[in-house]
Amino acid sequence: MQAVTAPWKVKRKLVVKAEEETDPRFGQKPEERSPQNHIRFGIINLDKPAGPSSHEVAAWIKRILGLGRAGHGGTLGA
Repeated sequence: MQAVTAPWKVKRKLVVKAEEETDPRFGQKPEERSPQNHIRFGIINLDKPAGPSSHEVAAWIKRILGLGRAGHGGTLGA
């Protein structure tokens, strides 16, 4: 049987195929985004309290942030 080398002992090198800049029409670095864009295109990681339904919490988020659309992925309950 062959000996397995521990991952931290394997020598690795970074391979770069091309150095390119992102066209600003297709996005921005997170630190350059406005608060409005963070809200418009962002995700809120929410620890929902027991009691309200997932739909209620999504409705609250819409109302609090003044959004036209908001939703949830999967269940927010435990």
